[in-house]
Amino acid sequence: MRFEDKAMTFNKNVFLITLLMLFSGSGFSHGVDSNTAQFLTTTQGSAIVPFLYIGAKHMVTGYDHLLFLVGVIFFLFRSRDILIYVSLFTLGHSVTLLFGVFAHININAYLIDAVIAFSIIYKGFDNLGGFKLLLGKEPNTKIAVLIFGLFHGFGLATKLQDFELPQDSLITNMIAFNVGVEIGQFIALLFILTLLGFWRRYKSYFAFAKVTNTLLMTGGLVLLGFQLTGYFTSI
Repeated sequence: MRFEDKAMTFNKNVFLITLLMLFSGSGFSHGVDSNTAQFLTTTQGSAIVPFLYIGAKHMVTGYDHLLFLVGVIFFLFRSRDILIYVSLFTLGHSVTLLFGVFAHININAYLIDAVIAFSIIYKGFDNLGGFKLLLGKEPNTKIAVLIFGLFHGFGLATKLQDFELPQDSLITNMIAFNVGVEIGQFIALLFILTLLGFWRRYKSYFAFAKVTNTLLMTGGLVLLGFQLTGYFTSI
């Protein structure tokens, strides 16, 4: 077996194991630990560094956000294109994160997470050429990434509002949290781009790409089913 084939097989196995870990047990919770929850509900005054850390940690462990980002950048080969798409996603979730918290817009967590799960399915389907096959053309991907970014931001805002954050220095702390999210996103992107950069050296990358985007859609469907089940059983 050639090195490329061995590497592709290994990477597929790693990707499958990762998905299983994400979608098992506590992976579905995508919440915060008890210490962080206690901090969010009891802290008073400005706490820039802790909120930076919590924001970064939330993004790095936010498998739904990361899976969507993988789909977004998978077929982007130029640094300029990656910057544009990631910036659109960042703009979207930053606006609704801050607006949602300050305007007290609280969307049902199951429903907003279902939309986020759908965004993963959408991007995987788009990467596989599904829309071009069905519609004869591809939707504007920049607009789609921006719109889904808005929903991802509302998801973050909804989770934060569950803790009834103290109003003292809320603006400062939320800006710090948002900056932390961007730091976490940058760290995650470095890791993702390093892995993709390695695979793009080999012809097997495109065969693996089909597998990856199929797995992305599968993961999104699992998340969508979980969130919708949670919604209908909670009403």
